[in-house]
Parts: sequence; structure tokens; C-alpha cells
Amino acid sequence: MIFNNLKKNKNMIRKFASLLFLICTVLLLTVTSCNPTAKYERDEESQIQGYLTSNPTLAFQKKTSGLYYLEVQAGLGRLAVAHDTAYVKYTGKFLDGSVFDTNVGISDTLYFPVNEGTLITGFDEGITYMHEGGKAMLLIPSYLAYGNSGYYMPSYTPILFDVELVKLKPGPGK
Repeated sequence: MIFNNLKKNKNMIRKFASLLFLICTVLLLTVTSCNPTAKYERDEESQIQGYLTSNPTLAFQKKTSGLYYLEVQAGLGRLAVAHDTAYVKYTGKFLDGSVFDTNVGISDTLYFPVNEGTLITGFDEGITYMHEGGKAMLLIPSYLAYGNSGYYMPSYTPILFDVELVKLKPGPGK
């Protein structure tokens, strides 16, 4: 009789353990598949790849950060480094070509300290690959631009900049 009760208890424990394992597995799968940003990130990457595919003559280099950089015209001046002041002309566009911001045709150039975090990360990084007098295109994924906040432009929006590094003023101690 004791043996039968022990045997029943072992069977109940096994059933309970199996049920518990099943519940944990379902919960784990549910939690990991509920990443709401994954879909938007995949859609954004698809937009970027679609742009690159439809513009095969633009030989962008993908940097380790995820920035796509294309030198359009090599500059003859010095390379931009952290803490220099960069003076730039730029046009910001969406991947469909519509312009959202520009200072081209305006007498003022944008100036800012290089690599000090005053501009979006992708723009700041892109300038560090340029020499004074050079022109480049920067294809910037949202995580290096305006992100998923919806601030200033729609969330998960990759953007494209045409940039001319007009002038560099050496930073402190240079």
C-alpha cells in the first residue's frame, strides 16, 4: 500500500513537472516573441537595403557602427578630428529623396564641435571620415539619428545627408 502511494506520488510529480515545463516554455516563447521593436527594425533595414539595391552606383561603405558612408569628392585639407569646429553645408533627405532640411543656398554654414555629441551620432561620425573641402553622402539608420522616439521625424526612419565640409577650425591645443 505504501509502495502504491509512493508510485502514485512519483507519477503526479512527473505530470506536474511536465506541466510546469510546458508552461515555462510557453511563457518564454511569448515574452521573447513580443519584442515590438523587432518588426520596425526589420522594416527599416529592408528600406535601407531597398535604397542600396535601387542605387547600385552608390558604393557606400558600411562602418562598424552601422553608418553607411560614401565619399563623393575627396577633400584636400586636413581630416576632421574630435574637438575641431566643422563648418558644413548639408541637405537632409528621406530615402524617397524628399528634403526635410538644408542650409544649401543660405549664406550661413552649420558649425559645430566635431565628435562632442552636439549633433546626431551618425552625422557627427560621418564628418570624422572627411577632409576639409570634401563632399560625402551619409546614410544613417535611425539608431544613429532620431531613433524610435518620433521626435523631429517618424520613428525608425533612416535618413540621408549630402554633406560638404567647407572649413575646419582646429580644436583646442592643435
